[in-house]
Amino acid sequence: MVSSKYDVFKTSLLAIFCLTLLSACGEKEDTHPGQPVTKREAIFKENLRTLEAMGLMVRDREPYSPKEFLKNAEKLKELSTQPWEYFTPGSDYAPSRALPAVWQKPEAFKQAQETFIVAAAQLATVAQGGNLDQIKQAYTQVKESCAACHHDFRAKDRL
Repeated sequence: MVSSKYDVFKTSLLAIFCLTLLSACGEKEDTHPGQPVTKREAIFKENLRTLEAMGLMVRDREPYSPKEFLKNAEKLKELSTQPWEYFTPGSDYAPSRALPAVWQKPEAFKQAQETFIVAAAQLATVAQGGNLDQIKQAYTQVKESCAACHHDFRAKDRL
């Protein structure tokens, strides 16, 4: 089938239109001074990547490497203390998923943070021993602390 210049033009125009529409579907950029939402989300994403790397070993989807697991557990311990400073007053704007409860119930939010920090530290300590059964229990505690905080303080969808 032979294409005319007109068909090529129509196809090109349609492609440009589709790409323009897709570019509008991206996440909203954080343009606020200091970008607290962007900073805390970046830390949470790194937490997730680190936790998932360990989760693959805990769930026997990848071979357990005590050295690699310990490295990730220590990294998670370090990361666990970092995002909280970016929950500043007025940082509840899109693209944040933080629920109003973060600011309405600061003591409960602080307790959820502490639970996660302690669970991450405990996982790092247990990982030093290399006992996979103990590691699995400590890993579960970390995951449960994440889930509890998400349940009380994080919206499922973007605001």
